[in-house]
Amino acid sequence: MSLLDELKAKYPLTISQKEADDFVAGLKAKQQEYYNNAAVQQTIFSCIDLTTLKQTDSKKSVTAFVEKVNQFAKDYPMYTNVGGICVYPNFSEIYKSTLKVAGVNKAVVAGGFPSSQTFKEIKVLESKMAVEAGATEVDIVIPVGEMLGGNVEQVFDEVKSVKAVLPNNHLKVILETGVLTNIETIWYASVAAMEAGADFIKTSTGKEQQGDMQTAAYVMCSAIKAYREKSGRNVGFKPAGGIRTALDATLFYLIVETLLGKEQMKAELFRIGASSLANSSLSRMETLRLGKETEVKYF
Repeated sequence: MSLLDELKAKYPLTISQKEADDFVAGLKAKQQEYYNNAAVQQTIFSCIDLTTLKQTDSKKSVTAFVEKVNQFAKDYPMYTNVGGICVYPNFSEIYKSTLKVAGVNKAVVAGGFPSSQTFKEIKVLESKMAVEAGATEVDIVIPVGEMLGGNVEQVFDEVKSVKAVLPNNHLKVILETGVLTNIETIWYASVAAMEAGADFIKTSTGKEQQGDMQTAAYVMCSAIKAYREKSGRNVGFKPAGGIRTALDATLFYLIVETLLGKEQMKAELFRIGASSLANSSLSRMETLRLGKETEVKYF
């Protein structure tokens, strides 16, 4: 029996596209209410992975990026800081030298990000080196082409091999859901990654087409729930790519809370990957705090 057959027996797919569409449509009636809720908006902000993944990133620019998070704690002491920062792995050491505020997770992308097209040994080594240099979390991409071709064994093996060198660190596994084409593939990519040891499953790199991320979120959170019921281990969820406004983020908050419960709504189990969301989220918090429309361009 292949690994995919084993996963199908253990985690049969019980949801459909219509169920996903109906579920998301039903939540949109609550979206404005949650958008107007200051506590919800603070939670969203505190779960952002503030991200810079540009070809032009440098030690100087990434240091300034991290310093901005330090400064935020001084300029906005009334708010909980972002959940994490995410940079390329060669900048991991900047976390040690520059990040001063407590509670902000130090993430990197690794494993041949974003294509994942390199040797498994390099993926493992790059992840290990990043943590040794100062990162506390690693985001990797599954070998998407292998998943599309039904080679779930390779997906499982690569995730398990990377997790083996990160026993005390969060491993966030990116499925690239916009490329996975259907609910069934997203479901079994999710459960394969979790069975292999993923601490989070994540939708997208933001470097490929995002597809229907709301459906992907529904499928992935449903898979997390099924996995949690079978294993007793809870896994985090991270939507990422194309989430630019606080209103957009609010819908993903609702999807996760409704499927996985309020206890999931903390940075240990929920992140939003974004390079442009933070200003929109901060503007929304300030609008609610001050009682008037406020636009903030901070990050």
